[in-house]
Amino acid sequence: MAQQVEQLATFVAETQWEDIPQAVRSHAKLVLLDTVGVILAGSLRPEVQRLRERLRSAAGSGATVYAPGCPRYDPRTAALLNGIAGRAIELCEGLRLVSGQAAVQIVPGILATSEHESLAGGDVLAALVLGYEVAGRLATAFTARPLAHQNGQVSLLAAAAAGARVRALSAEEVSRAIRVAAPLVLTPSYNHVVAGATALNVAGAMSSFVGSLAPELVLAGFETYDDAVEEALSELAGCAFDSELLVEDLGTRWHITQNYFRLYACCNPIHGALDCLSSILDTLRPRPEDVERIDIATYRFASVMRNADPPNFFASKYSLPHAAAVMIVRGGVSHSAMDDSALLDPAIAALRHRVQVTEDPAMSAVAPRLRPSRVTVTLKDGRQESAARDSHRGDFNEPFDESELRAKFRELAGLVVSSKAVTELEHAIDRCERWASARELSGLLRRYC
Repeated sequence: MAQQVEQLATFVAETQWEDIPQAVRSHAKLVLLDTVGVILAGSLRPEVQRLRERLRSAAGSGATVYAPGCPRYDPRTAALLNGIAGRAIELCEGLRLVSGQAAVQIVPGILATSEHESLAGGDVLAALVLGYEVAGRLATAFTARPLAHQNGQVSLLAAAAAGARVRALSAEEVSRAIRVAAPLVLTPSYNHVVAGATALNVAGAMSSFVGSLAPELVLAGFETYDDAVEEALSELAGCAFDSELLVEDLGTRWHITQNYFRLYACCNPIHGALDCLSSILDTLRPRPEDVERIDIATYRFASVMRNADPPNFFASKYSLPHAAAVMIVRGGVSHSAMDDSALLDPAIAALRHRVQVTEDPAMSAVAPRLRPSRVTVTLKDGRQESAARDSHRGDFNEPFDESELRAKFRELAGLVVSSKAVTELEHAIDRCERWASARELSGLLRRYC
């Protein structure tokens, strides 16, 4: 077993909330706020609602599902359902420099466990920050296989670490939790997104399930073996693993502060092109029927999201032609704009086929440090306008204002609870390190649901 895994586990077990820099703590609360809002909105997706009902008869109690009515299930089922909801609408935050969406795969597990065990708010936030650190460092250290989507991979191991941390397990037990989770790592494919296969969201939520389960496996005495993590990430789920990167700048560089947030309700790599298109629309102000064609050049990973006929709501989140058409027809790419009806809108459907997406090798060469795009809109009257960006809004070059993220939370949470409840939820999360128990948040939700 690499000593670096042990060092990372010790860091997770022994770092206290008070040891984490104030700026990191404040950012973590924004991450929690954002994730709770996304979970609430995602709980309204039809397949998520139907699954809640199907699992209800066999579910236990002890943890709240963040959904209308706020039903209570056993912690692992609650974590699973909240995790699926958080992945369902493609608005969760993620790791910036490596692939993965850490918070939505960690938060549901630690919230369910913390509510069930009545753990303090500082423990919840510390587990989020430290679990996120594990996700970022494992993602940096390992090389994923080309088709492997990061749902249920390194963030699953990170969720296990966070679950062990929130239960105040020892360094040796945190290490064992990470290793006992290694044979549970999943292998979802990026082909899921093109096909609109929502099973991919279950893969992400299994991280939350394992985050709640792993501490119980450790405490029950389940054994693993020393090289379980290295084998899983270098030979099975991945094809290389550099353990030295696990501890580089440990305690001075915090991965949760190097995340991205989303305001567009679609896959993050295509946001830069949408920013370019938005600036062009501000200049030309065309009607949808005025547009002759839209030419988009971007880096490879974004350029493959070019299906002009996405088969369902989930697939539409990964279609740049669809998102561009929605922006032109509906004036934005918010959660409400990118709803199921957008797929049936004839104006959007016609416009999707006038969008051409290509890879620019020069742009691919600088990704993911930068995520460039160039867009040209040509109108039927001959007018033409172009715009280019090195990266999307919300990236390091142009971070979102905190007020924008809070507005997003209010919009999404307001789909499930009243405006008064939204305000109280926001204030509760702002002071979450002072919760005597995580039940303060779930109790507030149940009161208003």
